[in-house]
Amino acid sequence: MLSESFFIRMKSILGSEYDDFVAELEKAPVRAVRVNKIKSETDTVVGSPRLALSPLSYTDSGFILENDIQIGNTPEHHAGMIYVQDPGAMATVNALDIESGWWVADLCAAPGGKSTQLAEKIGPSGFLLANEFVPKRAKILVSNLERLGVTNALVTSLDTGELPAMFPEVFDLVLTDAPCSGEGMLRKYDAASEEWSEENVALSAKRQSEILDNAARLVRRGGYLLYSTCTYSEEENEEQITRFLDRHGDFEIIPVREKLVGVTSDGLAGDGRPEAIKHTRRFYPHKSRGEGQYIALMRRAGDGERGKIAFRDCARALPRDKASAVEAFFKDSLTDIPRGRLAEVGENLVLITHPSPIPRHSVFMSGILVGEVRHGILHPSHQLASALGRCFKRQVELSGSEELYKKYLGGEEIPDPQGIDNGWCAILFCGAPLGLGKISGGVIKNHYPKGLRTKNTV
Repeated sequence: MLSESFFIRMKSILGSEYDDFVAELEKAPVRAVRVNKIKSETDTVVGSPRLALSPLSYTDSGFILENDIQIGNTPEHHAGMIYVQDPGAMATVNALDIESGWWVADLCAAPGGKSTQLAEKIGPSGFLLANEFVPKRAKILVSNLERLGVTNALVTSLDTGELPAMFPEVFDLVLTDAPCSGEGMLRKYDAASEEWSEENVALSAKRQSEILDNAARLVRRGGYLLYSTCTYSEEENEEQITRFLDRHGDFEIIPVREKLVGVTSDGLAGDGRPEAIKHTRRFYPHKSRGEGQYIALMRRAGDGERGKIAFRDCARALPRDKASAVEAFFKDSLTDIPRGRLAEVGENLVLITHPSPIPRHSVFMSGILVGEVRHGILHPSHQLASALGRCFKRQVELSGSEELYKKYLGGEEIPDPQGIDNGWCAILFCGAPLGLGKISGGVIKNHYPKGLRTKNTV
């Protein structure tokens, strides 16, 4: 049961819109998906017979899911063709035009919805630092980046206070989707209602200030800082941004893309806040389908060069025997040698395709996990197939047979429907890499990870 003080606060904020807001909270939350263009195309996903989709107006890749299908059991989900994401959350990264090749950082990145959006927009020539302070959540972040085929990410689990000394004024865009009191998720998650209190609002605001100050030091001159929360409180939103601008005079609020303005409300002005605060955006469920979200886009003054990354690389060159095993696998299994540097990070053999050195601790993903060398032979990883499956010489497409893709996702061996020669192969669904198989004598041995398998594929 929500506190009465929450509703008093919301009535003060919404005025004549308050009754519409309360009525909307009584309805079931919507479900939405975003097409992952790293692995698929919008037309392919929209054409799926399993998915009933209605487009969102402010992005060409976002859709409301209009049926009650178990989306996590669909082959589209397993293949990383889609990501389940709330429309409000999806709106944040659509606040500005992000360019291919940018260096971007997501400071509070789990579970990965916004990180994977950023990775798609910057393309393979860009660099994504995805940081998540809670290690357990960082593992979830890695699994989503892996499923969606992201190749150019460095995932860390560091306090944001450590990052400015490591990446001083390095990034074109820093996203701070800050931990908050979660008021925008009240109808979606029972825990949000149970944990809400005015004390939690104040505690969240204090933590957000620290994260924002750290984020500011990562932005290159002329770069952007994008702040978001999934809450309605002014302390965590407009007041937070006002205090930040008082501390950082070289940042200014700038308008978001026009398409986003039409589905959101202006930020709340008055009370000594700058006039430009109206350019920040409030996403309300009674105004647009989805949950609550606050978005503030800021630009740092100047047009300086990118700073230099300031820490020593802990990645090690591959021993000759491992390098030879990888080279042999690439020659046998891939059409092209992928770009990047092969290295060992901890116990992992990785292909690093981004420009960053690798920190000495709290690294959960340093690049593409290539696999493991045993007795001079490379056994490839699931991530390698997810990221580079389209480059495999042997490809097995399963979208034409419901029986076969269900068997594969369930962990069963399947016949080779195409008569390909023996060796490692990429298993695809509608052209999107699902995982690995190994062809032997007309049978494909299943190498889909056990933790991902399902007997209930739809």
